[in-house]
Amino acid sequence: MSKINVNTWEPATGTAATLMASGDTVTVPSGATLAVASGATIANSGTATGFAAGLNSVQVFTSSGTWTRPSGITKVIVFVTGGGGSASGSGSGNQAGGAGGTAIKFIDVSSISTSTVTVGAGGAASSGASGSNGGASSWSDGTNTVSATGGLLGNTTSGTGGGSGSSGGDMNFVGGDGIYQNHGGASYWGMGQHSNHPQNTIGGMGGGAKHATASPAAASGLVYVQEYK
Repeated sequence: MSKINVNTWEPATGTAATLMASGDTVTVPSGATLAVASGATIANSGTATGFAAGLNSVQVFTSSGTWTRPSGITKVIVFVTGGGGSASGSGSGNQAGGAGGTAIKFIDVSSISTSTVTVGAGGAASSGASGSNGGASSWSDGTNTVSATGGLLGNTTSGTGGGSGSSGGDMNFVGGDGIYQNHGGASYWGMGQHSNHPQNTIGGMGGGAKHATASPAAASGLVYVQEYK
């Protein structure tokens, strides 16, 4: 085995150099770091592996279904958000709904071909006190279970909150509280719905309350999957 020790490697002429020949493999040992200097470029004419290949594709689930691993994908980052809770209805004492929690996890899917995806519904539109909590969302692949609870229905006496949180992620977040009669709770994906502007339809935002008429439905949950080769 040959060994070369250098501090700087530059092309003899011009600005381009070739490392190894066609068909060869360059291995970066475990614990080593491959650093690319500012302004430099690594050009790849073959197939890169691991995160060096970059983000390849995404799948977005706004309803329950099955994630199927695309060819060549070995790793994913999964974002799981529960549905938002709706407001407690109409009337001057009613509260906006809480947002769904969010869990985020990096998963090696080299040996995982499918995952069951559950997307929680947002709390229903309400009049009186007929709204509902948001539904829980989850990713379950047989090895990893990543879940997020839904936001709570607005409470006319003690305010409202996000669900009990999330679990199974590398990072786990609780949904935000509703803000009295104005804004539903904010989820990981943004501000909750305002009572007069129910524009957010996905991403677990809580529903806002109205004083006189029925309050809008809260936003449904979301499972967002970033896929890497």
